[in-house]
Amino acid sequence: MRELAVDGLPVALTCRVLGLARQPYYRWLTAPVGAREVAQAHRANALVDAHRDDPEFGYRYLADEARAAGHPMATRTAWRLCSDNRWWSVFGKARRGATKRPGPPVHDDLVERAFTADGPNRLWLTDITEHPTAEGKLYLCAVKDAYSNRIVGYSIDDRMKSSLAVSALSSAVARRGDVAGCVVHSDRGSQFRSRKFVHAINRAGMVGSMGRVGAAGDNAAMESFFALLQKNVLDRRTWATRQDLRIAMVTWIERTYHRRRRQDTLGRLTPVEYETINTPQVALAA
Repeated sequence: MRELAVDGLPVALTCRVLGLARQPYYRWLTAPVGAREVAQAHRANALVDAHRDDPEFGYRYLADEARAAGHPMATRTAWRLCSDNRWWSVFGKARRGATKRPGPPVHDDLVERAFTADGPNRLWLTDITEHPTAEGKLYLCAVKDAYSNRIVGYSIDDRMKSSLAVSALSSAVARRGDVAGCVVHSDRGSQFRSRKFVHAINRAGMVGSMGRVGAAGDNAAMESFFALLQKNVLDRRTWATRQDLRIAMVTWIERTYHRRRRQDTLGRLTPVEYETINTPQVALAA
């Protein structure tokens, strides 16, 4: 409107064409953006950033993330902003007219169910599993090298955030060293579509890959590992505490799966034996 006024068009005419009232426009000219509006905009930005990274979070968790990012606000304020902008948790109650749609992939499927590699750090597979305890659920994100079937990195937490996947990938990168060019294949879970995870892949010089929605076979090699974990650890007993389950999972991965469980696809060798014989330098680095 200000630009049109410079060109000689009356403000009254412009407001009438646009269907606006003149008084709010003149008030806006006096004070275009107040301090309150600026603060609300920063809070809203912090909430939407947290929502994009972790769509599972409700407004209370989003408020916690916003406060941690340096934008303090009352929980009621977070609820109002989330409600006004329809930033709902994907685990929230179903709403009339709403349909649950999977998020778009951020990578193409570069694997196409060919879960083999001719060398270490060429193809990594990753996924998340969960299991209940008396204290609540515990989540495990694991990263497997398709060359030796070794779990090269993992992260365990009581909340399924994007940081769970980032921590697992970071531990794998730290353990394996130079991984530039390695393909990281996952499903379309929100943790793997998050900006934090994509940035972690890019920082390491790796390449992302994603399977299709509802196609378990697109990450079957990772699912087979979780099936073994389920059978050998998770379903063997009920777990009173998260710490008990955490210790059991780490012990089984590091002692049994890596060093005692022989696999037909590896010539009846364990993952550690296979890497030690075929790529000793990788075994030492790991």
